[in-house]
Formats: sequence, structure tokens, C-alpha cells
Amino acid sequence: MTKVIAPFLIYRVSSLSMARKTKAVKPRKLYIPTVPDAISWLESDSYDRRAWNEIRSSAPSLATLAEAGGELIPHFDALLQDLFFSLFKYNLIFQKPDVVRRSAILNRTILDQLVPSPTFEALKNRTLLEEDKAAIAAIVLGEQVLEMIRSERVVNRKDMLDLWDLAHQEDDLKERAAALKNVEQMKEEADAPSKEGEPEADPKLKEELKEKIAKLADAAENAAKVSEARINQKARQVENDIKNGDLSQLKRMELRAAELANEIDQATEDSHAFSREFGQGAKMPAGERLELGRRLARNKKLGELARMVGRFKQDARAIRKRTLERGVAEAYDIERGSDLGRMIPSELVAMHHPILRHDFHRRLLEGSILQYRIQDDEQKHKGPMVVCVDVSSSMEGQKELWSKAVSLTLMDIARRQRRLFRAVMFSSSNVVKVLDLNRERRYQPEMTKVMELAEFFPGGGTDFEAPIDAAMDLIEEKKLKRADIVIITDGECQVSPQWLAHLKERKDALDFSIFAVLVDVGSSEMSTLAQFSDRITSVKQLSAEGTRDIFLKVQGQ
Repeated sequence: MTKVIAPFLIYRVSSLSMARKTKAVKPRKLYIPTVPDAISWLESDSYDRRAWNEIRSSAPSLATLAEAGGELIPHFDALLQDLFFSLFKYNLIFQKPDVVRRSAILNRTILDQLVPSPTFEALKNRTLLEEDKAAIAAIVLGEQVLEMIRSERVVNRKDMLDLWDLAHQEDDLKERAAALKNVEQMKEEADAPSKEGEPEADPKLKEELKEKIAKLADAAENAAKVSEARINQKARQVENDIKNGDLSQLKRMELRAAELANEIDQATEDSHAFSREFGQGAKMPAGERLELGRRLARNKKLGELARMVGRFKQDARAIRKRTLERGVAEAYDIERGSDLGRMIPSELVAMHHPILRHDFHRRLLEGSILQYRIQDDEQKHKGPMVVCVDVSSSMEGQKELWSKAVSLTLMDIARRQRRLFRAVMFSSSNVVKVLDLNRERRYQPEMTKVMELAEFFPGGGTDFEAPIDAAMDLIEEKKLKRADIVIITDGECQVSPQWLAHLKERKDALDFSIFAVLVDVGSSEMSTLAQFSDRITSVKQLSAEGTRDIFLKVQGQ
């Protein structure tokens, strides 16, 4: 008898068979939030970044500025980099907001306010594709931003704390995202079958491990989502607070950009002039040129001083040339050379002999004819130079500029005559600064010391005793013996009889003289200088003409 199978049973069996053939469900992928790595808003290529990194590594003031700003707000160093790129690059492309850290929103606000302005465009026309100019302008603008942040004129203290809180939350979320990636990798390893040759793990233990990893993954995922939600909420709050704040103060940056547009060319020119005259010329490192240009751009007085020094040095060299032309030379030995003007008379005998004449021509070309060795005043040994510069309140203004220009010119004279040079800056009795301007290399002054001399002006009263005592202490050093003292002042001070007596004793012992330069413009007094100076030159006109007697006497010492 044939058995009949009910249709519903056939359907049930086929359904079960199909169920067994269904593919296994893949484990759910964890949600891993992404935190941008970029903190700079402007796109850049490898050349731009290399130029910036080289400048940053060689300019101490830039690192100091970045560190000072980084103590107040996050990513201040990235703002300096963006300012440089915006001044240096031709095409500016801003990155999309989702690829930049949201804690860098203040940087974007500043750039949005400054970069499109006409004054910034005028400045960029002078700095485009010029690394030195762009870096100088970026530092000056960065210093102004730092000043406004410190005074809480752009953002208040609460905004700064919120920015730091947002930056820390982003760092925390990045760490959570990295932990989630590790957990996801652990899940994949737990779900993977055992490799060939490896012993099978206990199914029960393996299942327990999967459950623990799944719980850990869920907890980490939920924590990351909560952290991301907090960041989004905090970021919206910070963005609204900054954008709704008082951004009118950023107009000051536009005004500073306009000033820089007029000054940057002159500052760069003065920077090269300073480095050429007192530094290493073309060999001067880019970082040192940048430091110099930054100071010149920030302090207009230094630019005027640089130009004044250039004029004085030209005048001093012209005086030296005229002095040498009418100087008296002394023949003290015989040497070989090719100077016909110093040839000894016996060499002329060869000119009358046809064979010896050819030999004479050969020796002349080889530089081996006999000639006198000459010693003139320029070649005779001259002692070191110690210059005391009055930087009291009475010297403020043109007197200060003129006296410092004379001092730097005297330093150049010392360098050319291979003389050591020391400067003693003084005002009241407790303000005396000694600058060793060519300590390391005898003929090459140190640029940092030169700039320190140019910028130092404490003001206050005047005291002659302390600087002259400091100068005499320098002369007592072995390498500064036979030095003479030059003092530049307007002469408004009194000295005690006891000090004068002591000075006379030390002058006799150390054998030095004091050459005083009285700046006889406005308020001035000569009576005190006359009590202890060997020579006094009074200058009534603060110009190159007023310096000629000084340079003539100093170079003739």
C-alpha cells in the first residue's frame, strides 16, 4: 500500500532545509568616532611646511611666542603658521571644518576677520613668496594677537577655559576611538576559527570570552558616543560665544597690517644693512635675520638708528682715508713683493741690463722683488676701546639715537683696527650694563649684543662714578690693558672729591686716558666732565658733521 505524505509536511521539511542553508549573520560593526588630526586651517604643501619649520627651528623668538600663546589658548602655534602661510602663499585654500579640530575655532575666527581685509591684501603684496618678510609680519601680528588675548579683549577667561576643555575632550575622544579599534580587533580575533595546527579552544570558555568582549565593546562604544555628543554640544556653545563676542578688537590687527605694509620693506632693508655691517652679511643664518627684522619692524627707533649708523660709518671711513693719505709712513725692514712704489734703489740697476731686465720682469710678476716694509699709524698697535654711553632720562630722544649711533660706529672702527670693544651703558648709580660686543671673535661683533645696546634705555638719573669705575675694572683685565675710555653724555652730574682723587691714582697706575663727548644740545653741562677728562669734544649738532672730530681723534689714538 502506497503511503501518502501530507503536503504541509513536505513544506515543513523543505522550510527547515532552507533555514539550515541561510548564511550566518555577521557581527555588528562598532561605531568608531573620528577626531581630525589637523589644527591648521590653510592647506599647504611640503615646500610651505619645510620653509615654516626651518624658520621656526632657527628663530628663538618665534618658539617663545608660540609657547607663550600656547599657555593661554590651544593651537596658538598653528595660528602663527596660518598667518605665515596666508602672507607667503599665492593661493589660499581653507580646509573644510570637519577635517580640523573644533578647538581651533578661534584661529578660524581671527583669519576670517583679517585675511579678506584690504589692509591685509596690501601687506601680502609685499610679503608674497618672500620668506623673511612673511615671517616677520606673521610674528608681529602674532604678538598683537597674544597681547589682545592676554588683556581679554578678544576672548575672556571663560572662553579660554572652554577652548581648553574642548581640546581636552577631543584628546579624550581620540583615545577612546583608539581603544574601540583595539576592542574591535579583539572581537574579530575571538570570532575567527582556530588556525590549522592549533589546538581547539574550549567552546564554553570561548563563548564566555566573546560575551565579555561584547560587553566591553558596548560599554566603550556608548562612552565614545556620549563623549562625542558632549564635544558637539561644547563646540556649538564655544563657537556661538566667540562669534557673538566683541570682535571689533580684531580691527586693531587690520590697522597693524596697514602699518606693516608701509614698514616691512624698510625693516627688511634695515635688517640686511645691520647684518651686513655688524653681523655675517650673506652668511647670517635665516633665524638671526628674522630676529633682527622682527625687532626693527616692532621698534621704529631701531630703523632710524640703523640708517644713522650707516651715514656715520661712511663719514668715519672717509675721514680715515684722508688721514691715511697724508699720514707718515716708516720703513723698518726689507721684504719681497711687487709694489714699485716701495722698491729698493738697487733693484733699478737691473733695468739697464738686457738680460737682468727680463729677470726683473719675471720677479715682478712673481712678487719677489726687494721692497721696503712699511709701518704707518694704521698698522701700529692700538689698544682696546671702552665706551660709556649715558642712557639717563635727560638723553631721551635724538640725543639717545645719536649717542648710540656714534657708539656703534666706534665699534666698527674698533673692528677694522682689530681692537677689542666694550660698552658700558649707564644712568643712575645702580644701573650699569657692561656689554662685551666682540668677545667670541675679536673682529666680529655679536649681533645679539649690538641689538641689546641699541634697545637698552632705562632712563632715570645720571651718575658718572659707577660707569667709570666699571670701565677701569675692565681695563685691569689682562686682555684690555692699554685701553682708553670714551664717555658720551650731556654732562648733568656731580662727582665727589674723594672719587676724583681715587680716579687720579688709578689713571696713573693703569696708564689710560678719558675722552669725553659732550652732547651740547638743549640742557648740558661741561664743568663735571672737565674735572676728570683728558680731552673734551662738544657736539652742538646731532648729525654726521658733528661726529667728524670724534672719529678723527679716536682713529688717531
